[in-house]
Amino acid sequence: MTEPIRVGVIGAGTERGWARTAHLPALAALPEYELTAVATTRAGSARRAAEQYGAAHAFTDPARLSGHAEVDLVVVAVKTPDHADLVLPALEAGKHVYCEWPLGRTTKEAEVMAEAARRAGVHAAVGLQARHAPAARHARRLLTSGAIGRVTAANVFATRAKGAGGTVTSDAVYTLDRRAGAGTLEVAGGHTLDLLEFLCGSVGRLWASLSVQQPRLTVSDTAESVGVTSADHLVIGGFLVTGVPVSVHVHDGKAGHARTRLEFSGTRGTLTLVSEGPGAGHGIQISDIRLYEDKSAATDGRQEVAVPPDCRTAVDVPDTAVRNVAELYAALARDIRGGSHTVPDFETGLRLHRLLDTVRSADQAAASQVREV
Repeated sequence: MTEPIRVGVIGAGTERGWARTAHLPALAALPEYELTAVATTRAGSARRAAEQYGAAHAFTDPARLSGHAEVDLVVVAVKTPDHADLVLPALEAGKHVYCEWPLGRTTKEAEVMAEAARRAGVHAAVGLQARHAPAARHARRLLTSGAIGRVTAANVFATRAKGAGGTVTSDAVYTLDRRAGAGTLEVAGGHTLDLLEFLCGSVGRLWASLSVQQPRLTVSDTAESVGVTSADHLVIGGFLVTGVPVSVHVHDGKAGHARTRLEFSGTRGTLTLVSEGPGAGHGIQISDIRLYEDKSAATDGRQEVAVPPDCRTAVDVPDTAVRNVAELYAALARDIRGGSHTVPDFETGLRLHRLLDTVRSADQAAASQVREV
């Protein structure tokens, strides 16, 4: 019997956080893994996390977790500004790493981490889990097999509820500062653009506009008013490398029905991915994704496409926020054990950081040429 991959999770809080919401339940559902260590910032919370999640070791020093002999894979699930400082010691210790997206605050940080991963020769995964959603996998198969003919256009509309009603929770305040590298462009934009490229190929050339539509928000649990410097609206037009026209609109502050929709028009039909309902207000990487196909000229010709069993793992994970993360972990386990490289890695993350840099540059170029009409 194959021994489980031993995991240490940095950021394993018991009260809040993405590790608590998704990573730890996903690991618990997969027999390929065994949680052996956790780390938080305080000794008391680290002990409570170890007890609650069944880990043998609790740390307040992340470097000690990364260097521990009973840890094979280090998971970094904390705020973006801390990623580089936690990932690099784990790589230096020769451990496999799973780091949440965004990989770093800046492309320079991502470059340093990607180079460190190359030198270490380990598996270094980045949390771009939307591409592991079963519906996304099947959509890619349909698009690449020509199910709707030659793709002639891609249109993306993505909204999140963050900032709706003019408020934000205290744990999200740091994302409002563009220096943190975790705003709408980086998180919602990054996850959405990564899924677009996964499905239909790389973006070749683009023009873009970024804007702040809500320059101040109120912290819901303190009533403090905070300024916003990170863009909450992103509009992109351009072409994929294949010449397919593409349009993308991503924004936060959606009151009411937040959702994401990726529509691909082809010469023989249309394929649409839609995420809505519970979780949709947090982005496509967390929410349920449904797949629809329309090959009829009739207005009611859209039909939902069933996702075949081979696009899912054998593990039944009922919580949508957990499922895509569990799918990525399952693929990572196969990579670690078999030597393959199928999950999005630090090189994937670096390429996405560079794409976001191109968006920022296009926005600056457009701003310098704006004229009133």
